[in-house]
Amino acid sequence: MTSAGSRRGTASWDESDVRIRPNKKGSRPRTKDRPAHEDAVTGRIITVDRGRYTAVVDEDTNAERVVIAARARELRRSPVVAGDLVALVGDVSGEPDTLARLVRIQERRTLLRRSADDTDPVERAVVANADQLVIVVAAANPEPRTGFIDRALVAAYDAGIQPLLCVTKADLKDPSDLLANYEHLDLLIITSQTASTPDAVETTSATGASALLAPGAVEQLKELLDGRVSVLLGHSGVGKSTLVNALTGANRATGGVNAVTGRGRHTSSSAYALKGADSAPGTWIIDTPGIRSFGLAHVEADRILAAFPDLAPGTEDCERGCRHDAAAVNCGLDGWVASGAAGESGPVRLSSLRRLLGAGVEPSQGAKELGMQ
Repeated sequence: MTSAGSRRGTASWDESDVRIRPNKKGSRPRTKDRPAHEDAVTGRIITVDRGRYTAVVDEDTNAERVVIAARARELRRSPVVAGDLVALVGDVSGEPDTLARLVRIQERRTLLRRSADDTDPVERAVVANADQLVIVVAAANPEPRTGFIDRALVAAYDAGIQPLLCVTKADLKDPSDLLANYEHLDLLIITSQTASTPDAVETTSATGASALLAPGAVEQLKELLDGRVSVLLGHSGVGKSTLVNALTGANRATGGVNAVTGRGRHTSSSAYALKGADSAPGTWIIDTPGIRSFGLAHVEADRILAAFPDLAPGTEDCERGCRHDAAAVNCGLDGWVASGAAGESGPVRLSSLRRLLGAGVEPSQGAKELGMQ
């Protein structure tokens, strides 16, 4: 029995008298100090699928290989997309059933972004580190949409990416009327068509479908894409994956056009980077899922206007604070277009600009991967 003299009153306790037993089920406290991962290897993300990141490491060397990785916990809120350069640790052998860990994303040179629609404040990362955006539309079947082309141009200029316009199926319909809308722009335009000549380029998809393309357009595209990272963007059914197969020697699935709706069928579920066939080192061609919408809610109004260089000079006569949209009073763009300074396509271009300006919302700081949960 403890004597009264040996007991201490609570008034004499101090914090050193308190002992806390460790919780066997608990975890060690987190720290902000992260390992440097100096042994990490650099990989280029070629596709993302359900939380697994496929990367190429030791690119353009005899040791080049494909590595599958999982994202580190501290990067869970950071979008990782095709084209990203990342740091990988752990098992980077690329052997079957191995899994590396993605611990760092290198600073991006460019980032192509979109929102689901013009009312969605959340921007989504599409492709990183691209040099060029190849906007693919069909001359017919499905019919081309100038609104989509204009949106893609805005996204390209906003990202600092060089845009190219590729019109497929030119054998079905003369694309001259479509191209007249862009004659005032410094925009590279390539037309492609199917062919039956002996020198036609044959492509075969994973589904067994084949197509013959005129060699001139394929060779011209190869020359423009050589040594660069290029992303192909277009609606389903325009022949985008057929072009990818011709440029890379791959057999990506291709889809036709629904006879009832006139719309293409989706054949790509996620962006996928492929090396160009017989091309210089660093040539990557990124095939993206066929899209139905390309929102620009993340792009500010002045950036949208900058994508219309044929109209922008007309704003010099605008009053201060002019929004240049359909409700604007005494907007200098009206006089600019009426004078013919923007060419015959001026009215159509102005209408497209004002649709984009009228649909935008304030940009958000958040980002989310395209096609990822």
